Amino acid sequence: MKKVLVTGAAGFIGGYCAREFAARGWHVFALEHRTPMAKFEPGPGALTVLRGDASDGASLGDAARAAGGFDAAAHCAGRASDVGRREEFRRANLEPVRHLAGLVRAGAVGRVVFVSSTDVYGLRDFSGEAEDALPLQDNLGNPYPEFKIAAERLLREELPPEKYCIIRPAAVWGHGDKTFAPRILDFLKLTPWIIHFGRWRGANRWPLAHVRNVAAAVLLGAEAAAAAGLAVNVIDSERTSADEFYRLLASVYLPERSFKSVTLPFAAGRALGTGITAVSNLLNLDRPFMDPSLYALYAANCSLDFDNTRLKDLFAGAGRALVTRAEGIDELRRLPAL
Repeated sequence: MKKVLVTGAAGFIGGYCAREFAARGWHVFALEHRTPMAKFEPGPGALTVLRGDASDGASLGDAARAAGGFDAAAHCAGRASDVGRREEFRRANLEPVRHLAGLVRAGAVGRVVFVSSTDVYGLRDFSGEAEDALPLQDNLGNPYPEFKIAAERLLREELPPEKYCIIRPAAVWGHGDKTFAPRILDFLKLTPWIIHFGRWRGANRWPLAHVRNVAAAVLLGAEAAAAAGLAVNVIDSERTSADEFYRLLASVYLPERSFKSVTLPFAAGRALGTGITAVSNLLNLDRPFMDPSLYALYAANCSLDFDNTRLKDLFAGAGRALVTRAEGIDELRRLPAL
């Protein structure tokens, strides 16, 4: 039975990845840190829960020795926030990749699958470009993309292509999400308006990536020879606007409410977001004390329209289909809110 280390297994993406690998017959070694992961029946695979910190090289080395080495490591752990101190992002988002690359060189890990982000392209308007057509840039000076970019470069510089794959999810959504959709809903509960900023007036593409598509992409990043050395955008095939996604969430969780859309000048949002971000960074909060942060302002009001041909090709090669938006919304309606 093949063995995989899943870091961040207690998190949203990591938990889905652990289940995905187990369902495909892998022995999952799930690394949990502060928060215990939700246990599950792993058949036809197996599940072993390990305690450790992905940013600590000794913890990762102990995990590799306990398992007798791994065929793959799915690195899902990290600090996913738009605010916080730069050193916290370095520790959480770069150092684990450095340690995992060292384990690959030592022969303890066969391939690293790194969960990065489409944020490595910067936050601006896009027009359906593919992975290789876009430079990596942190155009807002935010430490989240800064250290995702640094981690990607480290893998390319230190490992041969067959030893890594980079998965770049866009805006990850789905049942069990405790960050992305809840922030939107927290705002909608306070106001009868859906507020947009700038010229798009809510018609900009919000690049949804269903969490089950992300988990399947991570699995294929570990299994598929064609994925070696690639960076793969994970974005759903349906084009969903920002305004549309607000309304889809409201229809599921706030069905008794009606909302009107209003658009404010982008400059007003930038002034507000700058202040919110400054205070949140000063306090080193895990998330902004209110929205929009400056980073969230750009993320929600730029058209983040990326190509997913490479993803669809990987799925087709494995005989798999992407989870559709309709399937994802139906799942939210059927399953209890977390």
